[in-house]
Amino acid sequence: MSSRFNPAEADRRWQARWERSRSFAADSASDKPKTYVLEMFPYPSGRIHMGHVRNYTMGDVLARYRRMQGHEVLHPMGWDAFGMPAENAAMERKVHPGEWTWANIATMRDQLKRLGFALDWDRELATCDPSYYGHEQALFLDLFAAGLVYRKESEVNWDPVDMTVLANEQVIDGKGWRSGAQVERRKLAQWFLKITDFADALLEGLKTLDQWPDKVRLMQENWIGKSRGLQFRFRLAEPANGIDSVEVFTTRPDTIFGASFVAVAADHPIAQAAAVLDPRAAAFIAECKAGGTSAAEVETAEKKGFRTTIEVVHPLDSGWRLPVYIASFVLMDYGTGAIFGVPGHDQRDFEFAKQYQLPIKRVVAESVPLASEPIGSEAESAYGVAVNSLFLDGLSSEQAAAEIIKRAEAAGWGSGTVQYRLRDWGVSRQRYWGTPIPIIHCSACGAVPVPREQLPVVLPDDIEFDKPGNPLDRHPTWKHVHCPGCGGEATRETDTLDTFVDSSWYFIRFASQPSDRPFDRAEAEKWLPVAQYIGGVEHAILHLLYARFWTRALEHLGQISMSEPFNGLFTQGMVTHETYRAGDGSWLSPDEVRKDGDDWVHIESGHPVTPGRVEKMSKSKRNTVDPEPILAKYGADAVRWFMLSDSPPERDLEWSEGGIEGASRFVQRVWRLVTADQTGDGEDDTLKRKLHRTIAAVGEAIDGLQFNKAVAQLYELVSAVEKAKPSATRADAIRALVLLVAPMAPHLAEEAWAALGAEDLIADAAWPAFDRSLLIDDQVTLAVQVNGKLRDTLSAPRGLDRAAAEALALASDKVQRLLDGAPPRKVIVVPDRLVNIVA
Repeated sequence: MSSRFNPAEADRRWQARWERSRSFAADSASDKPKTYVLEMFPYPSGRIHMGHVRNYTMGDVLARYRRMQGHEVLHPMGWDAFGMPAENAAMERKVHPGEWTWANIATMRDQLKRLGFALDWDRELATCDPSYYGHEQALFLDLFAAGLVYRKESEVNWDPVDMTVLANEQVIDGKGWRSGAQVERRKLAQWFLKITDFADALLEGLKTLDQWPDKVRLMQENWIGKSRGLQFRFRLAEPANGIDSVEVFTTRPDTIFGASFVAVAADHPIAQAAAVLDPRAAAFIAECKAGGTSAAEVETAEKKGFRTTIEVVHPLDSGWRLPVYIASFVLMDYGTGAIFGVPGHDQRDFEFAKQYQLPIKRVVAESVPLASEPIGSEAESAYGVAVNSLFLDGLSSEQAAAEIIKRAEAAGWGSGTVQYRLRDWGVSRQRYWGTPIPIIHCSACGAVPVPREQLPVVLPDDIEFDKPGNPLDRHPTWKHVHCPGCGGEATRETDTLDTFVDSSWYFIRFASQPSDRPFDRAEAEKWLPVAQYIGGVEHAILHLLYARFWTRALEHLGQISMSEPFNGLFTQGMVTHETYRAGDGSWLSPDEVRKDGDDWVHIESGHPVTPGRVEKMSKSKRNTVDPEPILAKYGADAVRWFMLSDSPPERDLEWSEGGIEGASRFVQRVWRLVTADQTGDGEDDTLKRKLHRTIAAVGEAIDGLQFNKAVAQLYELVSAVEKAKPSATRADAIRALVLLVAPMAPHLAEEAWAALGAEDLIADAAWPAFDRSLLIDDQVTLAVQVNGKLRDTLSAPRGLDRAAAEALALASDKVQRLLDGAPPRKVIVVPDRLVNIVA
């Protein structure tokens, strides 16, 4: 037997054995307890990166550990395969998006297999496969039939060059991310899902997710944004184009006496009325439309406004009039499309008031005597007591708000109400590479569902990307069909679904994959909800919220009996690396530079290189590390071990060559222990106690997803075994060690298991048991005090009785010297902790 572990040979051998044995195929019929472990499935971009490796290694450790605990484990893999990158590749490389995507899937599948993940490849799926998206179309029609889908005109980010709608993240500094064209706000007919119908349920459901990170639950709570306040009307001083009032909503009705202006969105009817009267208003509206529609972008952009000639009357003072502005930061899709500004107590309003020289009045203070204090350099948003507010003065903010709501309802100009930040989910995308929306448009019948027997509506292969816009819209034949209702000429919907729809139910399809329907309820519910979901915190809001909505919608339809899809959620940290720049400012990859003393140089030219910050690995900054050469040099287990060992899993992990080399050395240390002479008799009580404590601690750490702590325990055990003399205990410890490292370094473990004489796979072996009695220390440390001051510490058997503890303490040389032959006046014993002698 070789004294050196050969990862290249072992990796291939055991991966082939697992595949032949179908070791990780989940058996729904098994009577074992079932566990569903899932990592967020990847987009097939071409190659896996170290972020993938870390994410899937964590899930793999848990899946293998649960198998060893006797669970039937579902641990599947698939591909989030639709989306814009494939269309970009089609345009840039003159290939079909499907060809590019499927080639990438093949490459990445091989790379994942190279890492030895315990995945059930029998359940592999890709969202771009008609066998997947056809069932998604069926579910969409189920939601449509239940009234949870509708179509309306909505503002979108429109790229006038590419002639497509852009997602908010595709708008950079107001320009299209690919074309560089100034983005416009445009109204298009869009399909929406009624996620707002479930706003309260989604909010309440967060309280049940006690195995989710608090920060993620808070992010979702804020995104849903439930707020109680006052919805009320300002009467226009003079009607404008038939409009006599404007409705607003506020969460701070206590500040109503601090109002300085009313602002409306560019699409608000009042803005349109102002444009009829004033060409300058029309020009400003056009300027507002030349910008993105995202809330984040609107909030950070310059707060621009146009003062119209329209004024409103304050509802509590008929002699008080406020100017009406058209404002760039107010959107029709948020709230009522109008706000009233209180500059003293809202920072956005404060900035707007400063820019347009509007009054900034204090109406909230810490106490009434501070009523005359001016507002400083920024708004004061804290609650306090009402001041400068007539009949509200002296009331707390909460009392003042309640009083205003009561008066508004009594007088009929407003009412207390609840609003949400959450908006319905717009799922229309004007692109080819996505799930076709299964709707047919007929001039006589309207929007008609595609008949179920005609599903899937399959994307045409013969498309062209030589012109901007959606290829489906200009396809010569695909969209032309007959209406299922009247038989007349009709057209298919050419929008495709947001790719977030694809990922909102894939975890259910993994659990059950019948050919004739999206899933079998009984089969799916054997596995669901997912016991542990693992992925990046960047998906904390949209993906997770949409998946939660989709699950609740299916529950509402009676198709599944669960409200929440993921019992446990873990958001892992990123993998980072130092960045490097050449003299001309261009980015250099880690394999293009080397350390020369204290300096970095470019390997090829020898020119100096400037190291930069340690940042998330990204293609743009070229600080990525390709797993392939690392795997070839060190093997899968060393890579997996390093991913688990150097940092708590929720924190970022900095990649280092030294770290992977250290992991490789550990693999060889374990192998040397296995291949060394195991002969020896007798017991080693110290090692035995260490072994059983390690078994308990490693299991506890993996249960808590604290993989770095498990690794630290295994390092300690290896050191203890290395130092121990040959004995029966040492042989037992080595065998148990191999089992303990199996979830993390499975190829090494299989090779070692075979070397120890086992004929079965360690992947099928049981997790080692531990003796609880060996977790308890037999010895304790007694603190010995004289007159309350610590004078000695003594080792004593656990459970020593009071008399024996007193005798032991009095026998101490240090105590004897202090007592100087005099008997103690009193002795106080705290069992197993303390003996205090009063002299």
